[in-house]
Amino acid sequence: MPGAVTEHRRQPREADVILDVELERGLLFLVLENLGKLPAHNVRVRFDKPLHGVGGDRRIDRLQIFRRLEFFGPRRRIRVFLDRTALFFGREEPTELAVTVTWRTDQNERRRRTIRHDLAAFRDFPYLEVPDDA
Repeated sequence: MPGAVTEHRRQPREADVILDVELERGLLFLVLENLGKLPAHNVRVRFDKPLHGVGGDRRIDRLQIFRRLEFFGPRRRIRVFLDRTALFFGREEPTELAVTVTWRTDQNERRRRTIRHDLAAFRDFPYLEVPDDA
């Protein structure tokens, strides 16, 4: 049909790594995920500033999983607990976060992506605490 625009959505064929944020029942998680159909190698996540979690006692940006992950399989995801929203925001932690994710493809080609998050979006998000045995 002339003039028609068709949008094609393709799954990434090669490795495609991101760091996202999830909120679940008042808990914040960082999620490292390979969206691609092929593995990623030598994955690194560099934070633009220190990120404290787990009640303020732990430097999350220094976790080994973010410093070097040798192999990250296709369509795999790793959830890392950051903190309870009440504790995180109660400490007045900086909410703007930028990370640079780097990895290598199966062909040893280097890939890089910078991702920016503002965790303030989760500050007043309503949630219902439900006991685990419910």
